[in-house]
Amino acid sequence: MFLTKINVSVALLLAISSQLAWGQFNPNYAAGRSTIVHLFEWKWDDIAAECENFLAPKGYAGVQVSPVNENVVVANRPWWERYQPISYILTTRSGNEAQFANMVRRCNNVGVRIYVDIVFNHMAANHNSVVGTAGSTADPNAKSYPAVPYSSYDFHATCGINNYNDANQVRNCELVGLKDLDQSNEWVRDRIVEFMNKLISLGVAGFRVDAAKHMWPADLKVIYSRLNNLNTAHGFAANTRPFIVQEVIDMGGEAISKYEYTDLGTVTEFRHSDSIGKVFRGKDQMRWLVNWGTAWGFMPSDRSLVFVDNHDNQRGHGAGGADILNYKTSKQYKMANAFMLAHPFGITRVMSSFAFDNTDQGPPTTDGTNIRSPIFNADDSCSGGWVCEHRWRQIYNMVGFRNVAGNTAIQNWWDNGSNQISFCRGNKAFIAINGDSYDLNTSLQTCLPAGTYCDVISGSKSGSSCTGKSVVVGSDGRASITIRKSEEDGVLAIHVESKL
Repeated sequence: MFLTKINVSVALLLAISSQLAWGQFNPNYAAGRSTIVHLFEWKWDDIAAECENFLAPKGYAGVQVSPVNENVVVANRPWWERYQPISYILTTRSGNEAQFANMVRRCNNVGVRIYVDIVFNHMAANHNSVVGTAGSTADPNAKSYPAVPYSSYDFHATCGINNYNDANQVRNCELVGLKDLDQSNEWVRDRIVEFMNKLISLGVAGFRVDAAKHMWPADLKVIYSRLNNLNTAHGFAANTRPFIVQEVIDMGGEAISKYEYTDLGTVTEFRHSDSIGKVFRGKDQMRWLVNWGTAWGFMPSDRSLVFVDNHDNQRGHGAGGADILNYKTSKQYKMANAFMLAHPFGITRVMSSFAFDNTDQGPPTTDGTNIRSPIFNADDSCSGGWVCEHRWRQIYNMVGFRNVAGNTAIQNWWDNGSNQISFCRGNKAFIAINGDSYDLNTSLQTCLPAGTYCDVISGSKSGSSCTGKSVVVGSDGRASITIRKSEEDGVLAIHVESKL
């Protein structure tokens, strides 16, 4: 009897442990939504309004926000100062704690989740003046950050990372001079967990863990296990775990593998970004996309956060180099995003940028310091130094396409043996892409019921009409599909909700 009780207890502990682990793979979306947008360097008040006025109506599932805690103020205010913490006080150029809490509440109220880009691998590096956005001071030379507080006892010994084939060096030494916290230290763990649990109490749905590759998986496991369940006052079900996505750049050939982190949460799949860039730049033929997914060296779909570009590699930093697409190559960029959003693989995130001429340039400002709000144009695009790719029709309508397609599988794949492809998502949606230097003009199986459909790439459904091209589907599900090489977009997409 006693042994039976022990076995039952062990089983319960294993069940609880399993729930904690598996919960971290669920992004906790509101029903019917499926894509995150990274509103890079936006202010909290502007994100709150964007959730209500645009993201929720267009079907976006969530927002990745820039780091929320106090960072060092650097001359000329480069974007990367946000990744150099001074304390865990919730004051940045995006706003203060009250504004952050208000934004999270308003976004949750309309079914748009908030994911915090969180930095706890390190603290700020040495600068001429080390003052933070909340007015705190620090002495990085002495590894002293009194506003936390952290002292020299809380950091790894000073050393640089010179060899990425040495896992100990990558995880225990300083990344570009950033003071490397020791996550095996109980005081450090307590401060990190306290910080993350405060954000959970304010209603966030999860975290993008910056520089996870530079921390030991065993230490991260302990930290994640101590996180609270999500706040039910923000509409989350009881016992819901925070979503975890970990930044691990793994292009192969290094000591540290992304697979070391897949049991802890999802992981950023940088190979996806690199591979999709190569395809839509014409370095790989589109016909090979037929087996897109793990056959390309990606992690399993439910472990992979996928994207065309992110805030680092769109600037040439990190992985991928010149093959990464960004807003500056707009036609190919829109085509790559359309394919990503049409394909069922991975947890999708789209980038929303500000315009930049050099890789250090920070967000648009009114006076060199205060971030400028985006200006919204009549066609939903934005200006004022902001790019707002998430407001491009070809991207937000494909977010809607993905929502309509749901969990349906790919079927009726077609290609021309080169760079023209099409496929269905069950009987819900159809996409065709022309990456060749000549027109696509052929009859294709759409898998959709007979009728006339609005192409959501060239336009949008407006009542019973379409502002772009229309597609007539016959009783056999086939339609004459035309994408001319001279068209603005190399994509055509229709779905059951775009039927006229």
